[in-house]
Amino acid sequence: MVAASATLALAASGCGGSGESGEFSLPTAAGYFKTACPKAAVKPAQKELTYWSMWTKDEPQGKVLQYVINCFTKQTGVKVDVQWLGREVLTQNVAPALNTDKVPDLIDQDVTKMQAAVVAANGAQPLQDVLAMKTGDGDKTVKDVLAKTSWDFPGNREKSGKIFLVPYTILTNGWWYNKKQVKNVTPPKTMDDLFALFDAAKKSGKAAVSQDGDIDTYNIYYFSQLAERYVGGGGLMKAARDKTGKSWTSDPGFLKAAQYVERLAKGKYLIDGWDAAKFPQVQQRWADGESDYLFVGSWGPSETREYLNKQGGGQAIDYGSFQMPMPQGATHDIIEQKPIGFSVTAKAKNPDAAKAFIAYFLNKKMLAGIPAVADNLTPRADLPVPADLKDIKKAFDDPKKEHVLFQDATDALNGGTWADNVLFPENNALLKGKITAQQFVDQMASKSAAYWKSHH
Repeated sequence: MVAASATLALAASGCGGSGESGEFSLPTAAGYFKTACPKAAVKPAQKELTYWSMWTKDEPQGKVLQYVINCFTKQTGVKVDVQWLGREVLTQNVAPALNTDKVPDLIDQDVTKMQAAVVAANGAQPLQDVLAMKTGDGDKTVKDVLAKTSWDFPGNREKSGKIFLVPYTILTNGWWYNKKQVKNVTPPKTMDDLFALFDAAKKSGKAAVSQDGDIDTYNIYYFSQLAERYVGGGGLMKAARDKTGKSWTSDPGFLKAAQYVERLAKGKYLIDGWDAAKFPQVQQRWADGESDYLFVGSWGPSETREYLNKQGGGQAIDYGSFQMPMPQGATHDIIEQKPIGFSVTAKAKNPDAAKAFIAYFLNKKMLAGIPAVADNLTPRADLPVPADLKDIKKAFDDPKKEHVLFQDATDALNGGTWADNVLFPENNALLKGKITAQQFVDQMASKSAAYWKSHH
């Protein structure tokens, strides 16, 4: 996640979800900060806690969290000592502190980074008990208000089998387009339908797809999305952990997925210069209308809107999105997710206060700041979202979808070194058209085996 750091003044639309007193309308960004502080259902005996945040104080998420902190202190008397440390908080701050007595009580990041940097070092404590805490929405508990798929999955389990992260934001991804530029788009049902949209873009004189080629985790989207539809949740990770590497060639789904990526590369569908640019140049070229489609996370609208607002001139995008279609012969209708949430350190001095804060933030009125101010999805299905996220929220909430972590969490395997040394270089070569799909799976097999041989 490069992202989710846009500043915007959003006039959020729509009603939806049912609160304790009928309809719940999403406030405007400005209106959120006038929300009355709800009463705290959990009042801890501990009267302080330390929180090291992945956000900066000037980001929308930082502003939302600071407002909730102020409300929490007002309602419980708990003083929150917060440090706004940014995205590298776990590796630069938390991990070095784990062997000292100076650890924070509360930390946050996405679930795969938390697993790789903190949980793997036994630095987080189980949070199963938080699920039973009340959020202040009547008698509802954390477990009652959170979508089960947002917290109940293998990648959110520590050694004892209990969860270590309680989510407050959900990232997902999909294809984005501007409804003003590409009119009457029918979401493609097959990969041939998708390539037909790309061909139509080229015929109209536009590039089909913008791609910021210097971000490995963006480049892997195509392969991981397609492969997961063949092998299902856990399938990519299983292959990644295979010490022999043979899974890459024995499971035909990997070759089939790679063949679609080869088709994307060989068909010259990616915008000129995509592989030599620095993020966010190519994403901005999509926002400027140079290409029709962009595959990126649910933070795409907030980032591109921020860019256009800074440019001036009043240009605005009418955001539409759809999911990757099912490739031929695939049987898993997946949607990728990356929950961002809170963990409590194993050595926390004020764990009860930290857990009470987690439950408080998940109150509907407090959590509404994530869609209203930060233009992101939350793990509460009953919270409405701004118009630009309605398509992607509908897909995410579809009960038929199989929720899979972004690239099946392979970026966290062995501290991220497997992906950095094996998956990303081979995928980049495939996406750039330097190798064929067959060469890709063959080299994944041999290079993964070589990696594991040197990493006993």
